[in-house]
Amino acid sequence: MTAGCHDEGAAGGVATAEPRIALVGSPNAGKTSIFNALTGMHAKTGNYPGVTVSRFLGVSRAGGRRLMIEDLPGTYSLEPISPDEQILVDVLDGRIDGEQPPDALLVIVDATTLRRSLRFVAQVLARRLPTCVVVTFTDELSARQGHLDLEAFEQALGVPVVRVVGNRGHGVDDLRERLADWRSWTVPPLPPPSDATEVDAWTESVLAFAAYRPAGRHRITQRVDAVLLHPVWGTIVFFVVMLLFFQTIFTLAAPIQDWVAGFFGWLSGQVTAHVGNPWLAGLLGEALIGGVGSVLVFVPQIMLLFLLIALLESVGYMSRAAFLMDRVMARAGLEGRAFVALLSSFACAIPGIMATRTLPSAKDRLATMMAAPLMTCSARLPVYVLMIGLLVSPSARVGPLPAQGLVMFGMYLLGAVSAMTAAWVFKKIGNRRGLMMPFYMEMPPYRLPSVRSVLLAVWDSARSFVRKCSTIIAVTTVLLWLLLNLPVHSAADLRAHGVEPADKAAVSAYVTDHSYAAGLGRLVSPVFSPLGFDWRINIGILSAQSARETFVATLGQVAAAEDPEQPAAALKAMTRTDGPDAGKPLFDPATIAAILVYFAYALQCMATVGILRRETGGWKWPAIAFGYLTGLAWVMAYLAHTVAGLLGGG
Repeated sequence: MTAGCHDEGAAGGVATAEPRIALVGSPNAGKTSIFNALTGMHAKTGNYPGVTVSRFLGVSRAGGRRLMIEDLPGTYSLEPISPDEQILVDVLDGRIDGEQPPDALLVIVDATTLRRSLRFVAQVLARRLPTCVVVTFTDELSARQGHLDLEAFEQALGVPVVRVVGNRGHGVDDLRERLADWRSWTVPPLPPPSDATEVDAWTESVLAFAAYRPAGRHRITQRVDAVLLHPVWGTIVFFVVMLLFFQTIFTLAAPIQDWVAGFFGWLSGQVTAHVGNPWLAGLLGEALIGGVGSVLVFVPQIMLLFLLIALLESVGYMSRAAFLMDRVMARAGLEGRAFVALLSSFACAIPGIMATRTLPSAKDRLATMMAAPLMTCSARLPVYVLMIGLLVSPSARVGPLPAQGLVMFGMYLLGAVSAMTAAWVFKKIGNRRGLMMPFYMEMPPYRLPSVRSVLLAVWDSARSFVRKCSTIIAVTTVLLWLLLNLPVHSAADLRAHGVEPADKAAVSAYVTDHSYAAGLGRLVSPVFSPLGFDWRINIGILSAQSARETFVATLGQVAAAEDPEQPAAALKAMTRTDGPDAGKPLFDPATIAAILVYFAYALQCMATVGILRRETGGWKWPAIAFGYLTGLAWVMAYLAHTVAGLLGGG
């Protein structure tokens, strides 16, 4: 499913009365694209193993009938060595509690790697379930001077065969016609052999009968991989790609972000000016528009982030990045599959933690899960953009490159290095030595991305982000608005403290500074004051435990209360209200550095904690992860604040 943060997709394992057709196949064979085409669901596709690690159900109509289509994890073999492969075998063998085996199977095979795929087909046909083989990438096979006689191939296998080009939709109608008549699918009179030598002989006989000619080498892929897979040049290109990645996020999204911010500032001002009831005006203008709007401002960055990720995945570059990082992971005692899981955490820690099911070793899975929350997810992006914008001028440059993008690249690099280090530490602490399993990864040829699939990935990610703004963040911001505006102060009380009730700005400042939220923030000040945080930042840190983006919403509410029309200017002009530093700027470089580093390390996502509990089977490891990451966040933020203060002369 879509990899938007905290979105786990469709539920698996649901009993249904409709016939259930399961899709099986190796990674990169086009299985998920066919699932999307049949069901209209937008499951995530990727060019490396480990993306689809859960079971997904969708509804398809064929011949006027409803069919349940189940997208099972991609695998190269029915001899499981990892949890996600075990799921596939358990489903096919009917070992899932409360469920029968699928009524029929669609086996997806890549025409360009047919020899390898047939070994998997032999294992599937041995299950003796009604089966139809779907051959994908036949267009690419022909373009690379390959050949396959589909009719002869069907005769050799003894089961129906359909040609489908999933990303273009070719052959989908033919597949639907076959699905409408799935009960007539034949089963081979004799199952394929199980002995490895005999399977090889069976494979060669099927290929010979089908006049199969393998695809020639993809010359463009060969030439590009000579550079991208080189241990030196490939690594340099990887870092350049990542650097340009973050420069693009700042450069292209900034103008759109300014327009969105201006719109919400104008809208908040209109509410304040035209809504007569002060409480209703505050709820709408400060809580919803000022709070939620301050997070929605970052939708352009979020969409651009997922657009670039989708393009890199669709082109085929991400699998090359995983191959390059296999050497780095080996130094941490892990394998390339662990990098695949960590790479999945690049958008959200939840799919990254779930992707650890591809790891054969339970010890490696645990070490990777403990490290995954350190990878910089999209939920951190609004905080980073806001703080970097306060820290670095948009006009500042380092050579030809804007300084803001370089700082963002540094934050993502900090998260990646910290995750690798954490995985290494957990391996060392547990003395977790074991046999390293071979890391098998298919390098698909470089392909032009499907515009539809890329746009769907971007749309689903943006929709997930907006959905979270309308639920978790909206509820949290309304609660925070109440805490920031209670208790209610009478006119006499205001005058007694030297505040004129007619002065709205003074009243707003007094109410906020003497609110329940301010009291709560000051209560935890002994913990966070060494980091340079005041009560407003403290409240943001506490609220971010529900969702990191709520930190931005909290500051947005406070700024909107001070200046509804120019909340960004109010945020920059904030000063400290307590202690010996009262009157000094709140967001000085040392404090901003501490905030950035704190968010880089802290585990501030309860959904991630819940997934850790589910994947580890208890609360022990989630508690350890929350404890060590919170403590590490405080220590590293304190160091950042101290060093930045010394460098700044403060």
